[in-house]
Amino acid sequence: MRLDNNIHNYYEHLVLDYINTHFAEEFSDNFIADLICQTLNHLPPRYIRHEVDMAFYLPQNERMAMEFQVEKALNTSLTFLEGKYDI
Repeated sequence: MRLDNNIHNYYEHLVLDYINTHFAEEFSDNFIADLICQTLNHLPPRYIRHEVDMAFYLPQNERMAMEFQVEKALNTSLTFLEGKYDI
């Protein structure tokens, strides 16, 4: 058996959306890649096969809680990495 190529962590989508919306152009590609990795390491995995599954079956309050977790993890990671990069 092999892993389905469609399986991915839903938090990846949320992290990328947040970064693109708030500060993607402020930092280098290398910094953004490190920020994504660092942030995802602070979040629980939430694996899905199809984005549509989350759109139809995720309650609004759970979606909001996930977005809050992403914001919190991103801020923590940003603080950590700014020290490493001397920004």
